[in-house]
Amino acid sequence: MELPRLLDGRLKIRHLILVDALTKQGSVVGAAAALHVTQPVATRSLHEVEEILGVTLYERGPRGVTPTVFGEAFTEHARAVLAQLAQAGRHVDELAGASRGTTVVGTHLAGSNMLLPAAIAQLKAKRPLLTVVVREGTPESLLVELEAGRIDMIVGRLTAPSNESVTRTSLYKESICLVVRAEHPLAAANVRELSELVDYPWILPGVETVLRRELEQFFSRHSLPMPENRVECTSFLTVRHLLVETDAIAAMPSLISRDDLRLTALPFALEPVGHSVGLTVSKGRRLSPSAIALVDELRSVSTHMPGKRESASLSE
Repeated sequence: MELPRLLDGRLKIRHLILVDALTKQGSVVGAAAALHVTQPVATRSLHEVEEILGVTLYERGPRGVTPTVFGEAFTEHARAVLAQLAQAGRHVDELAGASRGTTVVGTHLAGSNMLLPAAIAQLKAKRPLLTVVVREGTPESLLVELEAGRIDMIVGRLTAPSNESVTRTSLYKESICLVVRAEHPLAAANVRELSELVDYPWILPGVETVLRRELEQFFSRHSLPMPENRVECTSFLTVRHLLVETDAIAAMPSLISRDDLRLTALPFALEPVGHSVGLTVSKGRRLSPSAIALVDELRSVSTHMPGKRESASLSE
């Protein structure tokens, strides 16, 4: 029986890694740098995989490469294969007792201040030799990492329903509030109108985030432009430092300021801006025992979170 062309021995794992990097970096130079190989080596490998497949995977341009329809499709499959191989390696390590288990979790602002740390603390109390790797990023970048198998799960705001690639499970509801430093001039004021706030400096999430789009809609509903004096940032440490040291205002998950004595939430309603915090995992990829253990602790901690409701997949 004739072997399928992708199983005839010509296609190598390095080809899959290169395709993943090319699509992510958008250029041969960027992919070569990310993989620590020379540009000629990366170019030669790309020619090899295109010859094996018999199609053009990328359109070459003066500013880089753009995946063709074949490139987009093959990237998806390449990332799925790499994810399975990474999962297999961790699973074998766990069964052999070599690393005592490792799970990699991606997180962004919502959930990173209370839910995830508490779950990790509970997990380490029970399994001290299990390693948890936490990676921060934007929701969009973390989805790429999840698809490629570089992380096992994402903990944070759920911005879309489950689909054919991922399963999203809500753990609790959390509102968004306007946060300032405790000694801020507005801290003791009875703010009633959004117009009273626009002249202050603001810290806003990046334009690529759902929260930013919701805030833009909120300002629009009040017939006001977005604040001109602003910093755009999604790093909690940077946001907190700016809040503490300046008169800036930030829209943040309510639980972040609740136990921070140097911050306070303004009594100003941002309805209907709010969200579900939960878990995003890859559909069709089995979690490792270590990842399952962390998921169990996340569910346990979430039962005590304000705004908790019965967990449910957002496919409903």
